[in-house]
Amino acid sequence: MATTASTPPTREQIMVRLRRAEGQLRGVQRMLDKNAACEDVLVQLAAVTAALDQVGLHLIGERLRQCQQADGTMCSEELEQGLSTLLRHTRLSR
Repeated sequence: MATTASTPPTREQIMVRLRRAEGQLRGVQRMLDKNAACEDVLVQLAAVTAALDQVGLHLIGERLRQCQQADGTMCSEELEQGLSTLLRHTRLSR
């Protein structure tokens, strides 16, 4: 999903990313069924995790962008909630 900070991904691009992660996860299940090497399984799990993390960060970023008011200021309560969500997400990702 090639986007810049000023061009957030579309809903369809997010759905494509989620479907790709779903396919990767099914691949992990097949690997486990076939007794694949642990390292290979972990590499694929890391790829799924990274894809889902990107979706989560995008959703948090969108919430923060929606918080910006017409005059460029941020509504403090929404901003605080968004930042709190971001911190929880990044802690869970590690």
